[in-house]
Amino acid sequence: MNDFDRVAEKVDKKIRFYRNLMSYVLVNAFLAIINFLFTPEFWWVLFPVFFWGIGVVIDFFRAFVFADAFGDDYRERKIAEEMEKMKL
Repeated sequence: MNDFDRVAEKVDKKIRFYRNLMSYVLVNAFLAIINFLFTPEFWWVLFPVFFWGIGVVIDFFRAFVFADAFGDDYRERKIAEEMEKMKL
């Protein structure tokens, strides 16, 4: 994988995160309004907020925190390390 492909993959992950975040905020705001208007005694909207929120957090970590942690170069580095160990 060349440098352009790696950068393009990083950008795609960030775009995917921002789209998911935008959908999360808009849809859950709409659901909260519906919940408030029709069933204010039970806040069922917290279920999609919580579970979809887990997915948003995972997308964040994939896009910004662990973006390079386990890429193709990681695999190549680990193979080289294991080959060095085997020589000893």
